[in-house]
Amino acid sequence: MSILVGWVFIVVGILLAVAFIILLERKVLGYIQIRKGPNKVGVSGVIQSISDAIKLFVKEFIFLVGSNYFIYLICPLISLFITLLVWSVVFTGRNVMHFSYGLIFFFCCTVFRVYTLMGRGWSSNSSYALLGSLRGVAQSVSYEVRMLLIILRVVFLTGSYHIIDYKFNQLSVHHLLIVFLITILLLISFVAETNRSPFDFAEGESELVSGFNVEYGRGGFALLFLAEYSRIIFLGVVSVFLLLNFRGLLLIVLFSIRLSFRVIWIRGSFPRYRYDTLIILAWKIYLPLSLGFLIFYMVVGGL
Repeated sequence: MSILVGWVFIVVGILLAVAFIILLERKVLGYIQIRKGPNKVGVSGVIQSISDAIKLFVKEFIFLVGSNYFIYLICPLISLFITLLVWSVVFTGRNVMHFSYGLIFFFCCTVFRVYTLMGRGWSSNSSYALLGSLRGVAQSVSYEVRMLLIILRVVFLTGSYHIIDYKFNQLSVHHLLIVFLITILLLISFVAETNRSPFDFAEGESELVSGFNVEYGRGGFALLFLAEYSRIIFLGVVSVFLLLNFRGLLLIVLFSIRLSFRVIWIRGSFPRYRYDTLIILAWKIYLPLSLGFLIFYMVVGGL
């Protein structure tokens, strides 16, 4: 019962955090584009995201002709479930779960996300959705490989896959100071992994009409974006644990919000890359750099 209650509090907290991150994004983009963001619902639009969620979930559901109903319906649920499940890597304790190999579990969930992405595009029976999912899968695979190599460098320095051990391994010095050269690569990997601009090729509005989720509306659309934004917050929290020794919960939350703000800032500041440029960047530039740094930190960790 205590585990169930703990998970309920975690899920509710994550969903509330997602609502306010969406509000923060709309406000920041409004200021960047010199316009007003949400400012009508509640005090300065503070409950705009909650009202949008209610509006989406109460809309009429329409079945697509020719679609694979089961996969079409279940993929958004699985995507959100995987994103919420992976939070157990961070919230370890007797009231939730204990993961000695938490980062391996995170790697497995990250790879499984590709299958839900492909299912969302294929099940709609739409050429635009299928093309968007194919581009999204290629992008995710390209940047997941590099992201996992970057995280493995920190694993070799610590010698553990338990995320709590990184807190005790940084008592004298932050990992950020040791792996400072690859921190920018890690941030770019997170932006590409979460399908955010300027790497949002699966949702290129000019050529794909919102990509793999073009046929989704109502609650399915809301679930997809809940999964996406909760993943952004999760990657920010994981970055704090891996690279910084913040002992207070408030500092962890503030730094995670700062990383989320930077992701939003990047979206409002840079144009979208060409798709071939992104793939060349991933496989011909970042991958050799990641392998070179990985070998270096393997040697340093062994010494």
